[in-house]
Amino acid sequence: MLVLITGASAGFGAATARLLIQRGHRVIITARRQQRLHALQQELGANCFALAFDISDEQATSSALQSLPPEWQQIDLLVNNAGLALGIDAAQNSNLADWKQMIATNISGLVSITHAVLPGMVARNRGHIINLGSIAGDYPYPGGNVYGATKAFVKQFSLNLRADLVGTAVRVSNVEPGLCGGTEFSKVRFHGDDTKAAALYSNVDYLSAEDIAETIVWIAERPAHVNINRIEIMPVAQAPAGLTVKKKV
Repeated sequence: MLVLITGASAGFGAATARLLIQRGHRVIITARRQQRLHALQQELGANCFALAFDISDEQATSSALQSLPPEWQQIDLLVNNAGLALGIDAAQNSNLADWKQMIATNISGLVSITHAVLPGMVARNRGHIINLGSIAGDYPYPGGNVYGATKAFVKQFSLNLRADLVGTAVRVSNVEPGLCGGTEFSKVRFHGDDTKAAALYSNVDYLSAEDIAETIVWIAERPAHVNINRIEIMPVAQAPAGLTVKKKV
């Protein structure tokens, strides 16, 4: 199986690349950070191909895919992992640039690369797209505003792709993790504030990047007639619990 993973320089993407290589697949790793990609490619060996570009740049995405050698072009699995959250402020206090960057990466970038890769899958009548959503796309919380909205888009886009692809052998899945530590996600969200990021995971048995990677690979390796539409994963320590009610003073 030939796999393309976006956002593969760290976190879920890097963990998934490692596991897929271990299981004998060939993997194209993509991300913005060329040095990190190169280091991961060196670690993973000849069955790994590194491609550095910014997925929020449509032209860069197109050019990068077109530059792939012929033997790396027929992608069987696209893992749309690239994404980020920025800020945790209430909507009225949020930074508009953060909102736009989340939309550009989590929605526009995902849509652009899917649009580029999907026709080949349909033409070959095989393939699988696994999108990385989030429980934030299902459960609102204070400060989730645009991040949660982008992940709700990912969920609905995944389901609508399934509707369009009925009659083909192409599969689409959406993986929706809950609280997951050991990645750069919260550090990015808190704009580099390590103290705030660490506090979020203090004294919690959170999910790991490897937990999510194992789930992605399990979905990808189901029999060809099986499609996992969506899967929601939380640590035991987390649960969707109640609605906030503000009492009068």
